[in-house]
Amino acid sequence: MRSNRIPILKLLQTAIRRFFGRISVWLATKFFTLLLTIFGSILYRKKMSHNNGIAATGSIRFVDNPEFPLHPFFVPGKTMPCRIRHGAASFMDDAMRVVRSMAVKMADSRFKSPMDLEMNTGETALFWSIASFFRFAKYKKTRFGVQYEEYYRRYPAGVQGAKVGMRRNPTSFSNLKYYSQTPLLYKAEDQVLRYAKYRSVPAEPIPETGLLDEYDLILPSENQRILPGETRSRNYLKEEYEERVREAPVRYKLQIQLHEASDDDDPEVFNCCRAWDEASHPWMDLAEITINKTLDWAESTRMIFSMKNLPKGLGILPSYSIYDYNSLNYLRKHSDLARFARVWTIWLLGMPPEIPDNDVRNC
Repeated sequence: MRSNRIPILKLLQTAIRRFFGRISVWLATKFFTLLLTIFGSILYRKKMSHNNGIAATGSIRFVDNPEFPLHPFFVPGKTMPCRIRHGAASFMDDAMRVVRSMAVKMADSRFKSPMDLEMNTGETALFWSIASFFRFAKYKKTRFGVQYEEYYRRYPAGVQGAKVGMRRNPTSFSNLKYYSQTPLLYKAEDQVLRYAKYRSVPAEPIPETGLLDEYDLILPSENQRILPGETRSRNYLKEEYEERVREAPVRYKLQIQLHEASDDDDPEVFNCCRAWDEASHPWMDLAEITINKTLDWAESTRMIFSMKNLPKGLGILPSYSIYDYNSLNYLRKHSDLARFARVWTIWLLGMPPEIPDNDVRNC
C-alpha cells in the first residue's frame, strides 16, 4: 500500500510545483511587459530590441519534396507573400561588433500573419531562461560601446553566446546565417511529438562574412566598439542591402532541424545555449524566400513580429518556471502589449527620427 502512495505523492508534488512555477512565469512576464511598455514603448517609441534595422518584402515558397515529416501548414510548392526585417542588437551603429538578426513574417502585413519567425546570428544565445534574461538586463551598463561586463564575468555561457553570435563588419545582411536557437513544437501529420529549430542561410553557398577574427576573439566580449580608424558609415549595412535589392532579388533558404521527443530526453535539448548535433539532427530545406523590395523607415518601424503568430502544432513549448529553458519563448509570446503600445504611441506622437549618418559613433 505504501509503495502505491509514493508515486501518487510524487505526482502531486510535481503538479503543485508546476502550478506555482507557472504563476511565477506569468507574473514575471507581466512585470517585464509593463516596464517595457512604459519605459520603452511609450516614453521612447522603441522596439523591445534591434531598433537599428531595415525591412523588405517579397515571397516565400515551400519546397516541392520535403525531406521531413510534413506539417499541414507547409504545403509543398505553396507560395505566400512575406516580409522580413534585418536588424542589429542594441546599438545604432552598423560598424560595431553586435548580434545581427532576421525576422520573417509569412504575410505582406504590418501585424497579422499565419507564422512569424525571429532569428539571430549564432547557433547559441547569450541567455537561456527568463531568470537569466533578467540577470542579463540587470547587468546592462552601457558606456559608449562597452556593456555587460558584470554579466559576462558571472556567466561564461553568455560569453560563448556572444562569441558565436556577434558579427563585425559583415559585407551584407544577405550573406549571414540566422538561427531561431530556441526550440518550438513540431506536431506533424503523423502526430509524433517533435521539436523544431529554424535557420535562414543564403540561397547560394557563399562564405559567411563578419565572423570574429583573432583580434575580436581576444577582445573582451563587452567591448563592442568600432575598430580604430573605422571609415564605414553608421548605416552602411542598411544602405548596402537597399542597393542590393534594387539591383536584383535577394534569396534565402529557410531550413528546419527536428528532434523526436523521448521520455528520457536530456533537459539540455531545450537549452538555447546548446546547439543540436547536426549529424543526428541535419538541417533540411523548408522554403525559399525571395526579396524584391525594401520598405522605408516608417513602415519598418510600424511592423510587429509576434510569437503568437504560429500555426497550430508549431507553437511554443510549455514552461513551468522562470528557470525553465522554454520560459524565454513564453516571455516573447506574451509581451505583445509593449509592441502594440509602441505603434499606438507612434500614431499619437509621430514617428521617431531615422538613424542619422553623422552622429556620435558607438551608440
